[in-house]
Amino acid sequence: MARYDLAAVAARVTHPSAGFERTDVWRYRELMPIEADETPLTLGEGWTPLVRSQRIGPALGLEELYFKDEGLNPTGTFKARGMAVAVHRARALGARGVILPSAGNAGSAAAAYCAAAGLTCTVAMPESTPQPIIDECRAFGADLQLVAGSIADAGRWVRQRIAEDGSFDLSTLREPYRIEGKKTMGYELAEAFGWRLPDAIVYPTGGGTGLIAMWKAFDELETLGWIGSERPRMIAVQATGCAPIVTAFRAGADTAAPATDPETVASGLRVPSALGDFLILAALRSSGGTAVAVTDPELLDGAHRLASLEGVSAGPEAGATVAALLELLETGAIERHERVVCFVTGHGLKYPAVMSAA
Repeated sequence: MARYDLAAVAARVTHPSAGFERTDVWRYRELMPIEADETPLTLGEGWTPLVRSQRIGPALGLEELYFKDEGLNPTGTFKARGMAVAVHRARALGARGVILPSAGNAGSAAAAYCAAAGLTCTVAMPESTPQPIIDECRAFGADLQLVAGSIADAGRWVRQRIAEDGSFDLSTLREPYRIEGKKTMGYELAEAFGWRLPDAIVYPTGGGTGLIAMWKAFDELETLGWIGSERPRMIAVQATGCAPIVTAFRAGADTAAPATDPETVASGLRVPSALGDFLILAALRSSGGTAVAVTDPELLDGAHRLASLEGVSAGPEAGATVAALLELLETGAIERHERVVCFVTGHGLKYPAVMSAA
């Protein structure tokens, strides 16, 4: 992972938010992998709304429930944050193009930022990826390869291509910069709450890099002296048809065995094996958090409730976090007086066939 001279940053930025004038991920450029003379690559990603629940929270008795709406990023998901930074660095390091496997949204985000940067982009994704994401990826000019099976099969296709031609690998956790973009979600939460972190973060977890990235952000903020040692309980939510992190967490394991025959309508959760599984599990346990799984009907209902009760258009992955709330309350994983943030990682319009059936 990328590391910074945080003591030097603390000396230059003497107060949280001082000099933070931008409203994209480069708002925090002092803590980002960018040289002083570089112009950042951006499509306006980041600084997304933190929406306080008006109906779902009160119905559950939750006093402070919030939704971090990442669906309003460019290309409609939180993946834009990571790709803004990763493609910026790839270009700065001299790459002419990139390659990656994707469950869908990372691929379309990579294609968009490569288009803006003037780089070529090759994406391998499952044939079962929702059609709007496939169309979006092609519209941005990517060389799109549809692969039978899951993202794991797409990953094998990419590994073979890299072995053949040495393409610049932008796969999850195979370069350090996607996490640097995603960690800004943690910075924004801290800043929005006056540099006091929420009590719990409920996060839909496929590859889980957003959760890993926020955990890194919190450590950096503590080192800077902007927050204390308190941490939110990190809660991973998966689909019952593909829940390797939940299985490993419940078994007390440090790593997760790959899910066999992964199946869920939430394509972002259909990740049979997370490369950063050990980091996810460590963050859950260190924070006193947990991992839960919900069924497809439950997560679709959760997405429908987000739209119809809160006015937030959300994909099925975000619906999983809403579906998990009742179980989390019943088990005491969260309490009704606490400040809880659910992440809406993608916009509902990217899943019209799925959402119309909700």
